[in-house]
Amino acid sequence: MKEQKQERETLERGLKSRHLSMIAIGGTIGTGLFLAMGGTIADAGPGGALTAYIVMGIVVYFMMTALGEMATKLPIPGAFTAYADRFIDPAWGFMNGWCYWFGCSMTVAAELVAGAIIIKYWFPGSNSTLWAILFMAILLAFNLFSVKGFGEAEYWFAGIKVLVTIIFLVIGVLMILGIMKGNDAGFSNWVLDGGDSGKAPFPNGLSGVILVFLVAAFSFSNTEVVGLTAAESENPRKDVPKAIKSVFWRILLFYLGTIVIIATIVPFTEPTLLDAAEDNIAASPFTIVFKNAGFAAAASVMNAVILTSVLSCGNSTMYSASRTLQVMAKKGTAPRFFGKLSKSGVPVRAVIATAVVGATAFVASLVGDGIAYTAAYYLCGIAGVINWLTISLAHYRFRKGWLKQGHTLSELEYKAPLYPFGTIFAIAVCILVTITCNYWLFSDFNWFDFITCYGMIPLGFLLFFGYKKRHGTKWVKYEDMDFEPPEGVDKSDISAIA
Repeated sequence: MKEQKQERETLERGLKSRHLSMIAIGGTIGTGLFLAMGGTIADAGPGGALTAYIVMGIVVYFMMTALGEMATKLPIPGAFTAYADRFIDPAWGFMNGWCYWFGCSMTVAAELVAGAIIIKYWFPGSNSTLWAILFMAILLAFNLFSVKGFGEAEYWFAGIKVLVTIIFLVIGVLMILGIMKGNDAGFSNWVLDGGDSGKAPFPNGLSGVILVFLVAAFSFSNTEVVGLTAAESENPRKDVPKAIKSVFWRILLFYLGTIVIIATIVPFTEPTLLDAAEDNIAASPFTIVFKNAGFAAAASVMNAVILTSVLSCGNSTMYSASRTLQVMAKKGTAPRFFGKLSKSGVPVRAVIATAVVGATAFVASLVGDGIAYTAAYYLCGIAGVINWLTISLAHYRFRKGWLKQGHTLSELEYKAPLYPFGTIFAIAVCILVTITCNYWLFSDFNWFDFITCYGMIPLGFLLFFGYKKRHGTKWVKYEDMDFEPPEGVDKSDISAIA
């Protein structure tokens, strides 16, 4: 009986090395890459889009290496909120946990709406709500039974996305080199005075770059899920660093490579690029490039691929949100009802709670698919950047506290490179993006856009200061930081698996 109880109180370590590797490789390949990238090139030009993705890619790399250092040393449940509690302030952990959970839940909603939009390519007159309900049922099936089910689903979903992206990159390079037809633009899109605006690489200057920062951030969102999977990995001290090291190459190859190819082949003045961010699957930059290369069935194939990527993103974000809520419930910062685990170690109640918020996608047919998707997109985008800020700040203080207490760097199994400069850079950019990314709102103000674009910021302040006042929490001192696994996490789980 005691052993059964232990199984119900701890998350199952059921994720294998191949699961974590594929989650890390394919975790960020989604609608941000397949659809939204066309809009970023149209808004900021090829140079502007590439600059925004490079900057945010550097932020993600430093954030992930920071997370890797902490998660390898302490692979504990609820990584983001747990590290904020220990190394910043419990009030910050409370704020970040709820913002992250809500942001992930809204990401599920956004992906359900996107799935309904995508499926209308084949069934144009169908009801969005019915498709959203079907996709929700699929995501629940993957997440309710065992972590291995989640891992296997994500492994194959990610595999499809990675394969198609690699095929796209190969075909794009062949087109640029002139080996395949379809590249009539040459390199004129990158040449100054090469476009209709007179300054092709940066048609809207710095403002255009700032405008697409949040889109780039949304595209990279969910990379940090590797930090949460550490608590359910069979061998976190080996698997987490391995998965995180792939982040740099993934960003370089998949995102920057894709931008260069799309911006070289498709002029930024192509009107359908903007449609790709809305409801025209045939206008996906991937589809345009494949069509230019002579693939007649490109739209249908890409439609199916993008649909699998939507399910993949919904699958991983439901996982992230449910684990965050379950950990908050166990430590008392969320209703304890959500801390209950099934016999197979799955936080079923937290999964269902996440699904309930994600079910706001069911109203898409009432307010319009485009409006519902955009609202969910902005809410989860800001929440994601706030989480990156939290991870980076926690790491900055983690390293300070580690050395302050007499530990040495040689005791860390994985060390984030370029500390503290990389961590400080990530903190600065996250603050800048959070404040400035939606500056356009104030030129044509309305409350709906303000709530969806900036609502997470006042909510965060309210949660932070409200919790701080009620519980009297203090900024954690370096000498008081706790580097031991929490109660309920067996030290042998952390040390023996090394």
